[in-house]
Amino acid sequence: MSTNLTGIDGDEIIRSTIQKGDGELSVLQVPPRVLSRYVRIADEENEELDRIRIIAHVDTIKEVMDDFLIASAVSDLVSQGKVELLSTEDEVERSVVLVGDSAVVSYVDFGDTVGALWSDEAELLNASLDFFEEIWSEGDDFKIRTPPMSTVRETLREEIGVQTQEDFCRMLDILDEARGDGDGLDEITLALVAAARNEILLYDISKWGEDAGVASKATFSRKKTELEDLGLIDTENVPIDIGRPRLRLKFEDDELAEAGLEEVVERTLETVN
Repeated sequence: MSTNLTGIDGDEIIRSTIQKGDGELSVLQVPPRVLSRYVRIADEENEELDRIRIIAHVDTIKEVMDDFLIASAVSDLVSQGKVELLSTEDEVERSVVLVGDSAVVSYVDFGDTVGALWSDEAELLNASLDFFEEIWSEGDDFKIRTPPMSTVRETLREEIGVQTQEDFCRMLDILDEARGDGDGLDEITLALVAAARNEILLYDISKWGEDAGVASKATFSRKKTELEDLGLIDTENVPIDIGRPRLRLKFEDDELAEAGLEEVVERTLETVN
């Protein structure tokens, strides 16, 4: 049986493949936005998930991993043994998802719409399984530099505080993605904004960021200067017993400190972009 599907870049068909595959999927070179959704839904369906093997062109994976929300979710799934991720530099024209050993879904990206063909025909399925295994055997490990989201949450709570951790995570929840490529906000900006909302020392938040693997202290410092120049955040000196005073982060606009997180995110987006 074959079924044509269109407009399936939403969640329903992706969740269906995970459920019908009994938690086992093999994903080969799907469009970046489909791969992002597979990762997000796999993260949501974690308890039901057995294993997903993903192999895609290295440029496709890099594009997807530019989003901190997706990269940190993949990092979590890899660390739990739920996802295996390989890359290839070869151009793979076929785009398929193998649903366990029972069906194959072939994706085609038309720009505004993603179409797919779902089939459980034995000959096609067996050929697809063989093709995937051949590509998989030649793949390279893809090293994810983004720390797992579970590590980010835990260390931020322990080293900086519960309120800052909750603010950071709630702002991530408000956003669809966290890229900071001129159309959104990245994780460093959000961490600094959460720190400013709670008047945390720059030293503390940047040290946390470096220790957790989010970004270096220097990167946090540069981003702080950018946000300061834009008039979003401000700093004040805090004397210490030995050495130079440290900088406490706060909002330039005192009213923003009392605003809800949705307004904080909206103002930050307006200011940065």
